[in-house]
Amino acid sequence: MDGTLIDSLPDLAACANRLLSHYGLPPIGSEQVRPMIGDGVAMLVSRLLAHAGTPAAGIDRAEATARYMADYTPHSTDLSRPFPGTTGMLESLRASGWHMAVCTNKPVAAARHILKVLELEHWFVAVGGGDSFGVRKPDPRHLLDTIELARGTPRHAFMTGDHHNDIATAEGAHVPAVFARWGYGRPEMEAGATVGADSISEIAHLAGELVPV
Repeated sequence: MDGTLIDSLPDLAACANRLLSHYGLPPIGSEQVRPMIGDGVAMLVSRLLAHAGTPAAGIDRAEATARYMADYTPHSTDLSRPFPGTTGMLESLRASGWHMAVCTNKPVAAARHILKVLELEHWFVAVGGGDSFGVRKPDPRHLLDTIELARGTPRHAFMTGDHHNDIATAEGAHVPAVFARWGYGRPEMEAGATVGADSISEIAHLAGELVPV
């Protein structure tokens, strides 16, 4: 979701700075937040506090994570937008007979809220959140359970993501993986991917090559 379908960095960074301000810590730039995304909210908050250094040492991580989520949820679509070309890509996939699902480490309620507000919800037959199955990426069961929720099968599926968790999840599930170079992941995270894509607009074409009808 983050960094693949949606450019959510502006809202994630804004929320990060409100959290840091609450604790009297200095602000952080968006480009510093970018590599912290992809492992769930708890890890993002932990990385934010680690970045702040010694002044953040005594802050309870669980409390800070709860505070971050309470603030982020109502502000998660203030600045976030689908990446350019997203709607056209989804239209092309649907026209080719694909069923789309979201597999994200975000809590499922937050993911559904964002998809609804950004008018993307109707494109997806299932949403597998980080709290949907008791496991989450990079555990391959997160993807496999999302595919099952979408009434699909792994041999007729592929995954697109911008993070090493996405690639590892797809590898573990034996599902082809497209690395989203337009997203937030560092170039080395592409290792293990079946193929890389520079633009979201390439996905519909790659789908036909990865999973022939």
